Amino acid sequence: MDILNEIVAHKRKEIEEFRQYVPVDMLYGLVEPLLPQPVASLREALMQSATGIIAEFKRKSPSKGWIHREAKADEVTLSYAANGASALSILTDSHYFGGYDEYVQIARAAGVRIPILYKNFVIDTYQLLHARRCGASAVLLIAAALCKDEARTLCEAAHEIGLEVLLEMHDERDLDYADIGPDLYGINNRNLGSFVTHVSNSFRLAELLPKEVCKVSESGISDPQTVAELRRMGFRGFLIGEHFMQQDPGMALRRFVEALHEHETNR
Repeated sequence: MDILNEIVAHKRKEIEEFRQYVPVDMLYGLVEPLLPQPVASLREALMQSATGIIAEFKRKSPSKGWIHREAKADEVTLSYAANGASALSILTDSHYFGGYDEYVQIARAAGVRIPILYKNFVIDTYQLLHARRCGASAVLLIAAALCKDEARTLCEAAHEIGLEVLLEMHDERDLDYADIGPDLYGINNRNLGSFVTHVSNSFRLAELLPKEVCKVSESGISDPQTVAELRRMGFRGFLIGEHFMQQDPGMALRRFVEALHEHETNR
């Protein structure tokens, strides 16, 4: 069993346990009063940004273990927002990534107003309600974790409750999912079966996506020059987590943004 299959199997058990404590009708009742309130658009933020950086709050991963165990959701997310992030991504999977839904709520309570991507292994509409309740702007749907009909159903359900969708693809087979109607089209440079990462994956698949869509490159990005080159290939979003979280996250982001601006100015 590869890592992705293991995570999805665990996620199914986890969701069933949550349902025992908070049935779906009760959860929807908590979400319904929020539905008239619009959320900040992740797509618009990236399309209008000169950098497009989605700075990720990521404390742990299955491949690296603890990256920044003591990181606090309010401090890091506020620092990201103050130092040039176009949007945030917050890991909410607890077992494998050390994340919680509450981290999104903490970021919002601390004053974060930029879009937040709810990053988890979403396989059930129940999770969409959690994402909307905690203050997310968008959710991640992973093609490799879903059949196409499941992905389409989840995409439509997310839109119904005011959430945008970032569809994550990794290879040519996943590109078949591109017509389900997501708001953003992500290329993951990391193979979620083996966790091997190659940024070249974004360059390879860029031209196979529709030209007018909002393209996001995910994982393994650590060089501002790479972002500049990907922007020239049509990408508008760049999800970066480990590179920032291994240092002082906000300061690392600031240095990255400054280097990117300098590279663009001197090009």
